[in-house]
Amino acid sequence: MFLPPEAVSPRIVYLAEVQFQKDEALYHRFFSELFVYLFRNQNSFDNWFGVLIFRSRSLEPANPAMHLKMLNSPQVQRIYLDELGDQPHPSIGIRLMQLTIATEEHAAVQARRLIEAVHQEDTGFFSKQAIMDMITTIAVYKFARLSRTEVEAMIGLRLEDTRVYQEAKLEGEQSIILRLLCRRVGDLSNDLQSQIKALPLSKLEALGEAMLDFSNHEDLVNWLQAD
Repeated sequence: MFLPPEAVSPRIVYLAEVQFQKDEALYHRFFSELFVYLFRNQNSFDNWFGVLIFRSRSLEPANPAMHLKMLNSPQVQRIYLDELGDQPHPSIGIRLMQLTIATEEHAAVQARRLIEAVHQEDTGFFSKQAIMDMITTIAVYKFARLSRTEVEAMIGLRLEDTRVYQEAKLEGEQSIILRLLCRRVGDLSNDLQSQIKALPLSKLEALGEAMLDFSNHEDLVNWLQAD
């Protein structure tokens, strides 16, 4: 669900669904959720649009007859990612969607070209950094069997500079620190775990060094309060 900013007029709400597997109940769910939402928020919007994104046309429900008028209306658009390549000059947004279904053989080349395009072209209201983060996130998932160095070589980008890498590193640090603290001072309360998870990466690294001097929960609490 994409809601309009407060000051925008007319106020249009967008409902998007991305489908990468077969679901015969998709259209029933899509339209029922849409109209229930509009009923509950009937004074909040002036119009609506629906977007259904399929990996391929074969993933559509087999019998769309019940919803055919809605599907063919100007308020609903169906997009098939494997057919987007027919466009002569696809936008960065379309190329980003194409990257999600690219084979490993072609994904690295597409990612590099997309990164070049982000540097050279106007990305509209999307920030260049946000698009770079999406490219690297897709690449990391596509090449999960490869090392960080191998992924960097394939797409020509330092993963350390991207949000997906920083978030993964932060989650990893949190997990390690929590396990080591439990061994050091005993089980941690939910409140203490929440405080530790809220720490930025630099503070987590500092805690990793400081906990070597901890002998009980009080030491940990005092460190967190002093911080």
